[in-house]
Amino acid sequence: MKKIILSSIVCASMMFAASEYKYEITPMIGGAYNEGNMDLERDYINGGLALGFNQFDSMIDQVEFAAFRSIEDVDYKNVTNKDTGVTRFFVNVVKDYPLTSSASLYALAGAGVEFFDDESNETENGLVGNYGVGFKYKLAEQFALKLDVRHLIETDNGDNTLLYNLGFSIPFGAVAKAAPAVVPVVIPAPMDSDKDGVIDSKDNCPNSVPGAIVNAMGCEMDDDKDGVVNRLDQCPNTIAGAKVDNVGCMTLVNLNINFDTNSAVIKDTYNSKIVNFANMMKNNTKLKATIEAHTDSVGSVKYNQKLSEKRAA
Repeated sequence: MKKIILSSIVCASMMFAASEYKYEITPMIGGAYNEGNMDLERDYINGGLALGFNQFDSMIDQVEFAAFRSIEDVDYKNVTNKDTGVTRFFVNVVKDYPLTSSASLYALAGAGVEFFDDESNETENGLVGNYGVGFKYKLAEQFALKLDVRHLIETDNGDNTLLYNLGFSIPFGAVAKAAPAVVPVVIPAPMDSDKDGVIDSKDNCPNSVPGAIVNAMGCEMDDDKDGVVNRLDQCPNTIAGAKVDNVGCMTLVNLNINFDTNSAVIKDTYNSKIVNFANMMKNNTKLKATIEAHTDSVGSVKYNQKLSEKRAA
């Protein structure tokens, strides 16, 4: 028995870019050509409709439900004045092989059933397997032409039929595009090079000694404002305006006490200065002071010397 054999060359598998729609409907027109041992005429016009369900993140690209129907009556060859119609239904899986951005090949395979309006002899309803290849060309973003050939094998008697189809596919059911990925913006933590708790951009003293107590500007504290920071200040209660050594202890202080002419009496307004000075001396027992007092140049040197000593006393 002569059989119709359809062979295909399988290209290296390449995944088509994911479609932006869920479904595809394809009306088709073509013909059916069956092998010579069947009672039916060899060639007749055939029409069809395929509904494709696009698959994402899958090894296959589409699941197809297809229906075909002979458009004209199909005559029986060995029976006078008898004809029939042929209806076929298939479920196929489809794989795309892209060639360009607009063109692709595709392969399909699946199974179905065929029905004859009027059965005769061995021409009976039954199960059918099929496979095929096709070419798809996008005319626009939403439309494409499809041309394919499908080899049908009837399961009971092994009868072969070849379907050749031209289709016009229309996609629908747009897939919502994923929201753009949000790229996190990493804002670096403000630098604090000397680890004093004040960031570099606000640190007026960027090289503070580790562990030092600093103010809001990053500078070490100097409570008595003598120019020696607390960490190094061995005399922490220096009188304002006094000259100090490198450990913050006074070397010279001017109390700015003024006397009336020819007088050694300290006015009451200076009492607070003298009390502050006395307290500072008590709190810093390492200090020793030499007190000096002076006069103006009026009068004799001997007299002024005695007056100075009274004022100092």
